[in-house]
Parts: sequence; C-alpha cells; structure tokens
Amino acid sequence: MSIDASARIDPAAEIDPNATIGPWTIIGPNVHIGAGTVIDSHVVIRCNTKIGKNNRIFQFSSVGEDPADKKFSGEETWLEIGDNNILREGVNLHRGTAVGGGLTRIGSDNLLMPYVHIAHDCLVGSNTVFANNVGISGHVEVGDWAILGGYAGVNQFLKIGAHAMIGGVTHICSDIPAYVIASGQPAAVRSINKIGLERRGFDAATIKQIREAFKIIYLRGHSLREAIAQLKVMVKDCEALQVLIDSLESSEKGIQR
Repeated sequence: MSIDASARIDPAAEIDPNATIGPWTIIGPNVHIGAGTVIDSHVVIRCNTKIGKNNRIFQFSSVGEDPADKKFSGEETWLEIGDNNILREGVNLHRGTAVGGGLTRIGSDNLLMPYVHIAHDCLVGSNTVFANNVGISGHVEVGDWAILGGYAGVNQFLKIGAHAMIGGVTHICSDIPAYVIASGQPAAVRSINKIGLERRGFDAATIKQIREAFKIIYLRGHSLREAIAQLKVMVKDCEALQVLIDSLESSEKGIQR
C-alpha cells in the first residue's frame, strides 16, 4: 500500500494493500477502495463509498459527498463505483438519498472528463463517456456505451438509452432512446449513432435494422404504441432491437420526439 504521509484516512476506511493514496487526500468513514485503484492528490472521498479495482481518480475530485437535496437529513446512503473507471480533475459524485433508493451507482470502464457532476441517485452503466462539464441531475439513468458531449445537461428523473449520443451544450428535457443522437438548442433527435455502433462491432445488417426502427419511431407518423408494436415484430430478426424497445417501454417522462 502506498499512502502519502499527508493524507488523512479515517480508521473506518478499508483500503486494499495495492491501492495508492496521494498527498493531501481525505478519506472518510465507510470507504472501501479496491486493488490497483489510484487516488491522486487533494481528493475528498467523504464517506459511505465503495470503489472497485483499477480506478484512477485525479486531483481535486469530490467523491461520495452528501447529496445536494433539501430532503436529505443525514441518513445513511451510498455511492458505488465499479472497476477501471477514470475520473479526471474536479469530478464530483454525490451519494443517494433515502427517498431515491439510497444509492448512486457508477458502472465500470467509464471516462468522466474534468468537472463532470453526477448527482444523487443516478445510475450510470458501463463504457460511457462524459465530456468536460457534463451535469446530470438527480435520479437520472444512463445506459451502457452512452456518450455525453461537453456542457450537456440532463434534467431530473430522465433516462439516456444505451449507445445514445448527446451533443455538446445540449439541454435534455425528455428521455433519449437507445442508439440515437440528440443535439441542439432546443434538443432534437437527429439520427442513429451509426459511427458509434460501427466502432463497437455492430454489423451492417444490424445497423440497417436499427435505422429502419428509427424511421418507424420518428419519420412515419406512428404513435409510440404503434411504433413499438412494429419493432416487436422486427425483433425476431434483430435481437439488438430489444434494447431499443426496452428503452421506449421504460420511459416514464416521455421520449424526445
């Protein structure tokens, strides 16, 4: 274990012998840090936080802080972070609230660029990218492989589907289905995330089916219920469409159309 002499570690914290803690970092009670994780200088990990293996948390990040919610009154809530994440300078992640389930969760293999803010009770998947200064409000769900461009902001209780892409400086006020690109002021759905899907190994036939599904949802005048019914017929020939169907059917606030 490498812990700088200037770091302040609460006796109730559990740090793996193969973790590294940099200078002037503060780690509070009930913090668990896994093997291979590196915490740089001037990081604050407040309390009740579980961090997995091989993460890198850069300087001036604030992790596991109290939720910025007036309903929070000091109850025990948690932040969980998976493995192989990169949190760049000034990232801040808040714990959950009792009314929101008590947990904020970040998956694995994510890149959070400088000054990203993830609020209380958010559920973030794996392999996502949050560019500089992205802010997501409380109770937001972000699916695997989603990409959020710099300065994008997401309202409370919304859902960003898997493989979706949000353009920079975009304000999201409705759910964004899986596979699509949304951008602009005001936000509008533009197309499917074709380049992203190609980079992740989706074959041409699958991408063609996803593009056809996009047309059914957005270009042919169907109600959402009618569109979903058509997608359910198509899914037998393209299993990837189930992810899109799930994101449509799980929407509670309504999708961006």
